[in-house]
Amino acid sequence: MDLRQLPALNALRAFEAAARHESFSRAADELFVTHGAVSHQIRALEAELSVSLFARDGKRVRLTDSGRQYAAEVRAALGALADATRKLRSGDRDRRLVVSMLSSFSARFVTPRVGSFIEKHPEIDLELLSTNALTDFSRDDVDVAIRFGQGKYSGVHAEKLLDEVFFPACSPRFNGGRLPRTPADLAGMPLLRSNDELWRPWFDAAGLTDLPEPKRGVLYEDSSNLLQAAIDGQGIALVRRSLAMHEIIAGRLVRLFNIDGPSPWTYFFVCPTSILKTKRVQDFRAWIFDEAEQFRRTYECTPAACDAPEPTLKALS
Repeated sequence: MDLRQLPALNALRAFEAAARHESFSRAADELFVTHGAVSHQIRALEAELSVSLFARDGKRVRLTDSGRQYAAEVRAALGALADATRKLRSGDRDRRLVVSMLSSFSARFVTPRVGSFIEKHPEIDLELLSTNALTDFSRDDVDVAIRFGQGKYSGVHAEKLLDEVFFPACSPRFNGGRLPRTPADLAGMPLLRSNDELWRPWFDAAGLTDLPEPKRGVLYEDSSNLLQAAIDGQGIALVRRSLAMHEIIAGRLVRLFNIDGPSPWTYFFVCPTSILKTKRVQDFRAWIFDEAEQFRRTYECTPAACDAPEPTLKALS
């Protein structure tokens, strides 16, 4: 077999599409190229083969007898090539696990912990897709999504992964280390703002019914950027516990009070029911639910700054 005698693959693809449609224009639309590109490739192919594959009648084209026979054989060959490629890719796809989640949750919750999953499951090629767009499993190449919402997801498997709460946090060096001791001390201090983390529900939970929602200062659209601003000492942020606890344990942030603000949203583990029982999905599910449980236990035994003994507060100042 001398493969050097084969025409260019792009020319064969253009010919197959044009033969199937008996139209250069429709073939061009299918291949996302111009009509002229298809016409040029087919003329080059005819010249190389020294055979007329199409009969031209003005703007209309029709296959010649030789063209019709060649089209059937080319279609079979391209189909076999496509099948071989699909089989090869499917073997690799069985090892891949694509997980979609919010950028902030990926950066602040999953990434600091994911090393243990990689170490435990080296046979799985994990891909973390950080996006704020809602996953469409029928369209997107995604196996699992960690969604932050209310759990109303039809046609898929969905189970609650982690509840969320909000609380104020700041850098231990904020205000020279002189941190507020009571919720009322927040009045007059720089409170960082975000579209997602509104202060009003937390004010109500803390009994600060007269304290208004902050209206001045930078408005952070991304929760991870809001957290970073607090770490940098720009002010006090109302943070999600799922995003902030890693920074609190590391000492880059302190939680100010043991008062949780309610969240209307919860983290859910979501995937198509058709792949729920596959090993790679089950392995990831077991790992992330275990991480969520460990996180809950850590949160319950981590005191707020206002509950820490006075020597600890002095050490921070």
